[in-house]
Amino acid sequence: MPILIIFWSLAILSIIGMIKWKKPLLLTVPFAAMGLYFLVQVIMVPLPFWDTVQMIFGLR
Repeated sequence: MPILIIFWSLAILSIIGMIKWKKPLLLTVPFAAMGLYFLVQVIMVPLPFWDTVQMIFGLR
């Protein structure tokens, strides 16, 4: 639950910052954070990295 709150607050802060500083690139920050979180979770699996990636994309 705390990670969800962090992602929501990051998204809200990105929207506010984008409006305030008129930099649309700030909207990529929440997506980059989710991608980084996904990468960390994949790395935490106790298998070799490539085997983990193959297992994730091999699920049916």
